[in-house]
Amino acid sequence: MTLAKKKKQKQQTAPTGPRTVATNRKARHDYFIEETFEAGMALTGTEIKSVRVGSVNLREGFVLVRDGEAWLMGVHIAPYRQGNRANHEETRSRKLLLHRREIDHMHARATQRNWTIVPLRMYINKAGLAKVQIALVRGKRQYDKRQSIARRDAERDVSRALKQQYREGNGRG
Repeated sequence: MTLAKKKKQKQQTAPTGPRTVATNRKARHDYFIEETFEAGMALTGTEIKSVRVGSVNLREGFVLVRDGEAWLMGVHIAPYRQGNRANHEETRSRKLLLHRREIDHMHARATQRNWTIVPLRMYINKAGLAKVQIALVRGKRQYDKRQSIARRDAERDVSRALKQQYREGNGRG
């Protein structure tokens, strides 16, 4: 079998479409999301296997810009179950792969406006690569959280009422 045929066969078995591995629901509750970015990650062999299985927790994660490089800190990737003693450290800092101008832009916004950079979701893209969606966020106050909860509850009540009204209207026809 030629090398071209092997590559073509490998491409056909690659996963199709993006698949979300983990989301940071707490970030959407605690912060106003101002701007989002997509970043690749420098992962070890057992880390990417663990990510593909879905053993990721983004809750305590944040992004730190140090020496012109962006680092993903505090994200927990569980050890790979079939890994050996050379398995990865669970909460090590991981380098994010971004363009220089994106790193500079995020760093300037975060320091000038006192914002934070947090991961929102980790996913596997069409090519089978692990990506993380990060965002510049602004912290919510307690009353902001209460307002967003009240707004969500009101929207839910309205949709329930409309659904109920629709069901009753169709029952008579």
